[in-house]
Amino acid sequence: MTVREFTPLVFAISASAGFLGALTGLGGGVIVTPALTLLLGVDLRYSIGASLVSVIATSSGAAAAFVREGFSNIRIGMFLEVATTLGAIAGAELATHVPTSALSIIFGLVLLHAAWQSLHPIPQTPATEIADPLAMRLKFEGTYPTARGPQHYRARGVKTGFGIMFGAGTLSGLLGIGSGALKVIAMDQAMRIPFKVSTTTSNFMIGVTAAASAGIYLSRGYIDPGLAMPVMLGVLAGSVLGARVLIGARTRVLRLTFAIAVAVMAAQMIYNGFPK
Repeated sequence: MTVREFTPLVFAISASAGFLGALTGLGGGVIVTPALTLLLGVDLRYSIGASLVSVIATSSGAAAAFVREGFSNIRIGMFLEVATTLGAIAGAELATHVPTSALSIIFGLVLLHAAWQSLHPIPQTPATEIADPLAMRLKFEGTYPTARGPQHYRARGVKTGFGIMFGAGTLSGLLGIGSGALKVIAMDQAMRIPFKVSTTTSNFMIGVTAAASAGIYLSRGYIDPGLAMPVMLGVLAGSVLGARVLIGARTRVLRLTFAIAVAVMAAQMIYNGFPK
């Protein structure tokens, strides 16, 4: 395959990944890494390096639109990012002692349950209810635009959400995967934050985490500009389009898309966990 054939193909795959990543809050790396490795035969390390760049592009492209439209909750995102960062450090320390094959299978099963649970959401907490005292002290509330006007919400289960975020960061450090799925689950299911706010805030958080990891891969020479550039541009274009679609999309459709994407990722994790 020539460069002229390879580059447009990478761009098309990356654009699709960015579109799905913006809609679901998973980040485009969920699709980019396996696609580059399995379909195009790119070395895994370089695929991960390009994937990290794509995740930053997804977050940058989609998050800007989401913040401008009033969906993302930056206050909640920055607080929960502390948990994922601490978890990632712990996961990196445990990586040499815990068999990742078993964790991969367990994680896949957890994601399958999460995909099912996404289609059977917990009813949102009415704005008139008394919120979690910790959430009130931290001012974890806000509004997001709907067809009926701005909708107010208050977070609940801050401690539970923080714990899940720590677990997401730990698994990310152990398995070298993105933790966007668990971030959405923590905010949507545990903290009762509206689904659109959960996915958009997840997009914002993913970029913060990926930036640190990308620096490490860059220092080790695993980011090839010839590969990373079409991936970044493709994901950026797809994420901007996905952000526009999400604003007017129905929550039920978003939940179904999220469930399908997570189920596919779960199957991949379980498959990779079994000895070859």
